Amino acid sequence: MVKPSLYELINRLRDPTVSDMALVSKAYHFAKNAHKDHKRFSGEPYFNHLFATAMYLTDLHMGPLTVAAGLLHDSIEDVGVEAETIRSEFGDEMLFLVEGVTNLGKVRYQGADRHIGSLRKFFVAMSKDLRVLIIKLCDRLHNMETLQYVRKEKQYRIAKETMEIYAPLAHRLGIRKLSRRLTDLAFPYVYPEDYKKTKVLMRKHMNKEDMAHLERMLKSIKRELADNDITDFSTNYRIKSLFNLYLKLKRKEWDIKVVYDIAALRIIVNSIEDCYRALGIIHGKWRPLPGRIKDYIAFPKTNGYRGIHTTVFTGDGSIVEIQIRTSDMHKDSEYGVTSHFEYKENIDVDSPVRGNNLKWLKQFLPFVESSGNEKGNWQNETPGWIEELAEFESHSDQPSLFLEHLRTDFFGNRVFVFTPKGDVVDLPHGANPIDFAYAIHSDIGNHLSSAIVNGKPATFDKNLKNGDIVEIITKTNSHPTQKWLKLSKTTLARRHIKNSLKQEEIKDNLYTPKKKSKRI
Repeated sequence: MVKPSLYELINRLRDPTVSDMALVSKAYHFAKNAHKDHKRFSGEPYFNHLFATAMYLTDLHMGPLTVAAGLLHDSIEDVGVEAETIRSEFGDEMLFLVEGVTNLGKVRYQGADRHIGSLRKFFVAMSKDLRVLIIKLCDRLHNMETLQYVRKEKQYRIAKETMEIYAPLAHRLGIRKLSRRLTDLAFPYVYPEDYKKTKVLMRKHMNKEDMAHLERMLKSIKRELADNDITDFSTNYRIKSLFNLYLKLKRKEWDIKVVYDIAALRIIVNSIEDCYRALGIIHGKWRPLPGRIKDYIAFPKTNGYRGIHTTVFTGDGSIVEIQIRTSDMHKDSEYGVTSHFEYKENIDVDSPVRGNNLKWLKQFLPFVESSGNEKGNWQNETPGWIEELAEFESHSDQPSLFLEHLRTDFFGNRVFVFTPKGDVVDLPHGANPIDFAYAIHSDIGNHLSSAIVNGKPATFDKNLKNGDIVEIITKTNSHPTQKWLKLSKTTLARRHIKNSLKQEEIKDNLYTPKKKSKRI
């Protein structure tokens, strides 16, 4: 970590105005004075942590108000600064952010029922302003980087909380830069033996010879693209994170020889057209591995990731994955919702279909400022899935259901399927036409009569797959049954089905004549 420097912090803001610099400078000196006698477990000044949090926020291109809030985020809780002091010195919006992060800091999650209520409050706080969550993610990142100084009995809880809540949230927001780092930092504390085993396999597989081979392949690709008149591009490579490698090794029975994307070559071009041109050039030179071509430009991932992946035989007995994307896609893949203010491409973000991926992403873009003017954006609409998590408390009769809901509906594997008009519906893995119907609208779900998947009639228990086109047929006299309740996979569908069944039961009781009792 670099030594705290106000000049370095301000220098990393994007096009700051004089007032932006003044705000960050004021917060810097205020926090440094407030925490002057405050130390961390490592013995270093506590202000170093606040500075690190603010620096990570600049890495995510957050605006000066959010960066200043990163400096101030522990001032109320840890050193007793009065809320009114924050308000008078920095304004209502700053107080809102600082108190929001303070409230998130009180959440304790250990996967047990008694902690579920606390977890619900986490999502209620998060739903009010995503900047609060982004500050908390940066705070958590630095805490994980210094976790070795924390008492042993707390390390596992903090790491598990990071792996099960914070990292999946960062991933769902598309901030891969954060999610990868958080999971890798938590990995050795949560699964120490698997961590050691994965690390040994990685070292054996990615040795100096392998890295030299990657460099040679990269040079060959550059030459081939240039020979075909693609000259304005950049290349690099990424090594798979240890935790993601571990997850894949588990699926492959720990056979690292069948994991083809440990290292991936990246080609970054100027336009979508060049992405497809580059793909054609590469396939013309190197034979692609069947079934390994993935077009995430035409069909983006559910967290907004776009790009083209292909795996090719290099000709010398080895196999390598190649990722092709534009510079905007590359920024999105690393920084997710924090990468820019709004999409410049002409795409429909106003589709009424619930779960539309682009609309979901658009909803939180206004929180992010490329320059200093953040004021007025902080009360904008929150993504639907976060609001669902915040509202779940009133619908849950068993605390453990919330945890199941969280793992399956929001942080589990996702599939995206389409309406006949081409709108994207984002669903958890294993979802079926019942879940699809309710994801569009409760009325459509409640009057579901039949389903057509890819032009063919489908049963209600059919597992939907990525790219399926689903058409729902409704009838006014159709209504949910107990069987639907057993078949449905999403909590949203189950909730509406239960409500409908309850309403039907009330109607039956109202209109069923009571038998008169006879006197004997």
